[in-house]
Amino acid sequence: MQGLIRKADINDLEPLKDFLVKADLGTDGLTDETVSSFLILENENSEIKGTLGMEVFQKDGLLRSLVLSPGQAEQEIFVLFDQMVKFAKGQGMDRLFLATNKAVTVPFFELMGFKKMEPSELPDEFYDSEHIQHILNVDNSLFLVISL
Repeated sequence: MQGLIRKADINDLEPLKDFLVKADLGTDGLTDETVSSFLILENENSEIKGTLGMEVFQKDGLLRSLVLSPGQAEQEIFVLFDQMVKFAKGQGMDRLFLATNKAVTVPFFELMGFKKMEPSELPDEFYDSEHIQHILNVDNSLFLVISL
């Protein structure tokens, strides 16, 4: 299925929260003000089939909430990441960060241009994020960064 990827807006807030909850992901920090930093993959019936969000910290972005519904093509992940990088550049971001506790995903992210880093290298303002605080308390968390 070829889907449409678009920037989320205020009307997507509740459906996006529902989509993330069904995927067992938290919705902390997803608000009226931040929903526009999420991309949505939807099908021809305007149903959400995937998402990738970005938490904005001045000139840095923290990627979060990557979810694809079962049955979506693997290429959709690449397209979502590519569109997020373009979106972040358009927003004047200098770097994108991501966190994962699944070491098996690191080669994929490295293929996308991300490089591993130590948590101590995260920008100071990231430590105010509930999302980062949660990640830091998860065993085996890995952080990656890409310069834009």
